[in-house]
Amino acid sequence: MKIAQDILESPGYRGAVHIVQRLRDKGFQAYVVGGMPRDLLLGLRPTDYDIATDARPAQVRALFEKTIPVGVQFGVMLVCLDEQTFEVATFRSDGEYVDGRRPVRVHFSQPAEDARRRDFTVNALMFDPIEQRLLDYVGGRRDLQARRIRTVGDPDQRFAEDYLRLIRAVRFAARLDFRIERKTLAAIRRNAPLIRRVAAERLGAEMLKTLTAPRAGQALRLLSDTGLLAHFLPEAEALRGCQQPPNFHPEGDVFIHTCLMLDAATQSSGQNNPTASVSPSLALGILLHDIAKPPTQRFTPERIRFDGHCDLGADMARTICRRLKLPNSLTAQVVYLVANHLRIKDAPQMRKARLKRFLREPGFAELLELFRLDTLASHGNMDDYEWCRRTYEEMAREPLAPPPLLRGDDLIAMGYRPGPLFKTILTAVETAQLEGKISTAEAARTFVLRRFPLAANTPKPARR
Repeated sequence: MKIAQDILESPGYRGAVHIVQRLRDKGFQAYVVGGMPRDLLLGLRPTDYDIATDARPAQVRALFEKTIPVGVQFGVMLVCLDEQTFEVATFRSDGEYVDGRRPVRVHFSQPAEDARRRDFTVNALMFDPIEQRLLDYVGGRRDLQARRIRTVGDPDQRFAEDYLRLIRAVRFAARLDFRIERKTLAAIRRNAPLIRRVAAERLGAEMLKTLTAPRAGQALRLLSDTGLLAHFLPEAEALRGCQQPPNFHPEGDVFIHTCLMLDAATQSSGQNNPTASVSPSLALGILLHDIAKPPTQRFTPERIRFDGHCDLGADMARTICRRLKLPNSLTAQVVYLVANHLRIKDAPQMRKARLKRFLREPGFAELLELFRLDTLASHGNMDDYEWCRRTYEEMAREPLAPPPLLRGDDLIAMGYRPGPLFKTILTAVETAQLEGKISTAEAARTFVLRRFPLAANTPKPARR
């Protein structure tokens, strides 16, 4: 197998060679498994370098200076080399699964048995990085050539072992632009209700991988076509068939619109670039930006309307993110995107101060990208986007949040009493500053005294 020189010299490949060679020197078998040989055969740059060996966890620990036990009962250790971490797992065959996630017990075994307990044939390949040869016990190379995703052995059994594999099949098929083999696809549809039993944290993590990978729109279509989406994200399934006004959305219903946006967002992560090209927050923002259109849809003589779908959508997005146990910071950004995804079209009419405050919001750059994708996947008129992009770039050259000209202490020194009025005064000063009407502390004091006369702020004498 011919391997590109930049891959041979990459830290991941060199680290994998070091671990395999160290294990071999001590008399153990060792191979790189899973994603690395699959990606090499597809001409992709590998991102994962997992090692399988007949060495037991204690033996692995003894051979390397820094190790972390993450699943010793399943034969899994992490080996740390410099700043990289490699998973090193003992060859095993699995006993009975009872919870749709883990085997009750495992039996340490040999390479062929280890390959046969894996999920999909394209992930069951083993590679010898020393001799640069491939071991294929389950027909993975043939399936790569045929561009298909097929389970190792009986698909119903593989999915019963780990229900999350139902979505993983979709993710790999979309990411690699493969088809799902007929029996495997039928088993996914048959077993789709099992996805409800997956822990929320695992489901949320897998969805993020799916939405940020290449061809995420294709993945969403496949999740719907297999029946999976209706079982774990019914709000997104409800986007199917939700009509939109054709003058603004000639592409079709809300589901089609969302898929087109996801595909456009991840198109630069094509087959020659397997890393994600879109952030988790933007990917979720795309998926959920119109999530409230079905419940707010209203037909009028003039057009189809979705009044209030931004506000309701923000509430629904928050509920969905919490249901999937996503981090609070990620949830907050997604809610921001959904709540504000139509504000950019109003930016050209904003006063300068309001516009600057808008442009300096922490999530604005991502909001602007969401608006670009939203426009491309609908009517295609980029005028508002281009105006906002140019203005954002121009205003970025000057401070959008300049140092304040006055503070509370300054107002007290001028004779004002502390109280709720302070916030109003300081906001008015900043507005005038942002609009270029004042630029010095002296001008700010003059502005305040004229706008908020001291007499109105002077306490009345107490009655005797």
